[in-house]
Amino acid sequence: MDLSKMAVSINKAINTQERGAHTFWAAVNRLPLSSNAVLCWKFCHVFHKLLRDGHPNVIKDSMRNKSDLSDMGRMWGHLSEGYGKLCSIYLKLLITKMEFHVKNPRFPGNLQMSNRQLEDAGENDVNNFFQLTVEMFDYLECELNLFLGVFSSLDMSRSVSVTAAGQCRLAPLIQVILDSSHLYDYTVKLLFKLHSCLPADTLQGHRERFQEQFKKLKSLFYRSSNLQYFKRLIQIPQLPENPPNFLRASALSEHISPVVVIPAESSSPETEHMVDLVTDDLVDTDTPAQPAAVVEPMFDDLFGTSASAESFNFNSQNGMRKDKDRLIQQLTQEIDALKEEMESFRLESGRLCQALRGRVNELEAELAEQSHLRMQALGESEFLRAELDDLRRVKEDTEKEQRSLTEIERKAVANEQRYTKLKEKYTELVQSHADLLRKNAEVTRQMTVARAAQDEVDSVRREMQEKVKAAQEAAERQEQDQLKELQELQRELQSSRVELDTLRVTMTTSKQSSEELSSQLSIVESEKAALVESLSKKEAELSGLGEELEHVQSSLANERESGVKTAEALQNQLNEKESREQALESQLVAARWSTLQGAVEEAQRIVKDSLALLDDPAHISCTSSADYLASRCRASQDCLTRLHSARDGYLADTTGLSELVRAVTQFAHLVGDTVVQGSATSHMVPVEQADALSDSVKACGAEALALLAQMMEQETLATADSTTLRAALDGLLATAEKLRPRGLELQQGELGDLVEQEMAATSAAVESAAARIEDMLNKSRAVDTGVKMEVNERILASCTDLMQAIKELVLSSKDLQRDIVESGRGAASMKEFYVKNSRWTEGLISASKAVGWGATVMVDAADLVVQGKGKYEELMVCSHEIAASTAQLVAASKVKADKDNANLARLKLASRGVTQATAGVVASTKSGKSQVEEKDTMDFSSMTLTQIKRQEMDSQVSVLELETKLQKERERLGELRKKHYELAGVAEGWGDEDEGTG
Repeated sequence: MDLSKMAVSINKAINTQERGAHTFWAAVNRLPLSSNAVLCWKFCHVFHKLLRDGHPNVIKDSMRNKSDLSDMGRMWGHLSEGYGKLCSIYLKLLITKMEFHVKNPRFPGNLQMSNRQLEDAGENDVNNFFQLTVEMFDYLECELNLFLGVFSSLDMSRSVSVTAAGQCRLAPLIQVILDSSHLYDYTVKLLFKLHSCLPADTLQGHRERFQEQFKKLKSLFYRSSNLQYFKRLIQIPQLPENPPNFLRASALSEHISPVVVIPAESSSPETEHMVDLVTDDLVDTDTPAQPAAVVEPMFDDLFGTSASAESFNFNSQNGMRKDKDRLIQQLTQEIDALKEEMESFRLESGRLCQALRGRVNELEAELAEQSHLRMQALGESEFLRAELDDLRRVKEDTEKEQRSLTEIERKAVANEQRYTKLKEKYTELVQSHADLLRKNAEVTRQMTVARAAQDEVDSVRREMQEKVKAAQEAAERQEQDQLKELQELQRELQSSRVELDTLRVTMTTSKQSSEELSSQLSIVESEKAALVESLSKKEAELSGLGEELEHVQSSLANERESGVKTAEALQNQLNEKESREQALESQLVAARWSTLQGAVEEAQRIVKDSLALLDDPAHISCTSSADYLASRCRASQDCLTRLHSARDGYLADTTGLSELVRAVTQFAHLVGDTVVQGSATSHMVPVEQADALSDSVKACGAEALALLAQMMEQETLATADSTTLRAALDGLLATAEKLRPRGLELQQGELGDLVEQEMAATSAAVESAAARIEDMLNKSRAVDTGVKMEVNERILASCTDLMQAIKELVLSSKDLQRDIVESGRGAASMKEFYVKNSRWTEGLISASKAVGWGATVMVDAADLVVQGKGKYEELMVCSHEIAASTAQLVAASKVKADKDNANLARLKLASRGVTQATAGVVASTKSGKSQVEEKDTMDFSSMTLTQIKRQEMDSQVSVLELETKLQKERERLGELRKKHYELAGVAEGWGDEDEGTG
């Protein structure tokens, strides 16, 4: 391929009409870029210009050559100075630029975006904005590195910007300035965006990195603006004196985006110069530049063409050759004068053009700044408009929520009022029912009084009738007597008349008897008058009795009518009262059933809340004891029996509602408490038992809900069966009984044997642990080498020393216990002494178990550490646990010993030996850990800045997570120790012992 074709290919490659980079790379792949540093530098300049101003497909097409560019950058990076180092930095920048645009395809190659497009690039996700800011920091870091690399390679004490070598190095910085201004502007806006969404502490690293880059960029912009080379090609903006304050949101309005202005008349020549330079240098770097013939065209422009020169004939001027030299000299002088005048004109015109060009540049800069400010104002107005729309939507949503809240509050108030009215109505019904009961009693009393009055009236009437009848009979009898007396009187009168006639007859016969007869006659007449007067009185009395009889009969009739009317009115009132009582009774029954349903619903809610706690993560830290769970189960069983009795009483008589409601409420609380305590107890037991206990608790809650659901319906209330619930409670109680500490179930007769067994088991566990450690030490010596063997031997040796110290401690404890028993402290035998001092004995048993268990666990941990599968921290924790267990054994052993006992001094000495051995295990473990970890040095030499920053962020996240986890584990450890103390107190009867001593 000849030089002309190569030049055409390069010109086509950087042409804006080319839709990709295939032609460019086809030409570049034939150039010796790996052997010519200057050629590689100019290639990077052209490639940077192509990435910025070329078609978007250039980035995609160029990613295929990313590996070649990386290899080339590493190759040139071996040079410590000159173009080789600059090429390595420039290639790294170009690779970073391609990766950035591939990850963020919304950003064009020239990085020119509006505020709205920048918002869209983050997709309204704070995580995306965070990651985008980090990538822009990395991008800008590469730009600054190239800036600093170029400046450090130049001698700034000399005017290097006017030399060809200096301009060759400074030319690519125009593209760097364009990229850096946009990256700085976007970084500021993104940081303000992040500070509005995230805490300031989270963005501390971002602010520090921005301030560092701000200082570098401000210094480089200032140094570049003072170089003569850049003054005619580009107008470099100046950054503010201080970086923006991201902690103050209003500072965003003070931020002015830096605007880089490239004059129109200088952009095209610069590009043409660059293209000519590249085509000349890329094609043949050894071909010297051809001089341009500029003198003849300038001469022709000033004095005309060759035709006019031919018309000027020096030989035809009057044949006077003597004047030739004078004319030539004169013309030469004129030419010199004209040249000086032309030079002055050229200088003046150049000065004027330069001044005009500077003024035009200033005006264009102001115009560009005004345009930028206008675009920024438009963007801000769009942003504010969008925020206003968002605020309006938020306001509308808030108003809707407020209206819905008001509606909910209104409904709540209405429901409350309705509930209050219903409650008042229920109270009125109850009061009305009580009033009606009182009225019923009053009416009943009035009816009783009326009936009594009626009976009294009837008795009075009967008495009056009897009196009237008696009076009539008496009047009739008296009338008959009077008639009889009248008849007798008439007979006597007749007899008297007869006698009178006899006397009258005899009067004549005897005058002596006439006076006697006259006197007798007068007596008879007086008697007759008296009889007549008596008869008239009797007749008057008889008429008075008749009138009195008529009056009594009329009063009896009136009383009979009023009594009938009163009886009818009382009967009507009684009927109305009975109907009202029936209505009130039905309302009262409905109210009672509604009350029962409300109580059952509340009970269901309580049980459901308790079941919901089983899946609550916050409930995991709650613990309980099996004893308390067993007490809750028994209380629930008793309450279930009471619930059935109250149910039967309610079915027999609905007035027993209050007892049933109290039973339902207590049942719900007890079952809910049983569920919660069962779940809390499951957190303290092994996994298998915890799963079984959780299943039993859930089954108990489900059966309780089923029973309550049956009690919600009137049809199933009477047939509600609690057999399954009682069986679930029995199963839960049995599980709780199994989980109770064994020390509480021991018979005192077994304590002596159990002490001996536990001490023997502890000795056996220590012996077994020592044997296992010896075996592990032999295996480690046979398999491991180097540092690992040294660390394992040191750890296992310290563990062996600890086992020997524990063994000595156990033997000393046995001897001291024997002395205590044999010292005769009120016990005839060892078992009786242990029984009498059961609390001390249980402490010994617990301490012995803890020592044996700790030795076994420590050996297991040491085995895993030696195999490389365990953690050094676990071994240290086991050592501390053994120290605590042995301290407990020492305290339990010496509590009843004499101060001057020799075995007590021996036990204390053995205890100090265990403490020193434990410290030795911890020290050897820490030393071994640090020695092993020293091998794993951190090598970051092959990591890039982005990878290191990413690792730094991951490390910060891990630190925060570990700190949070450490805090939670410390709280959990405190709760576990507290619960262990409580359970140990329950198991060893500290509370009972305190009560006895108190």
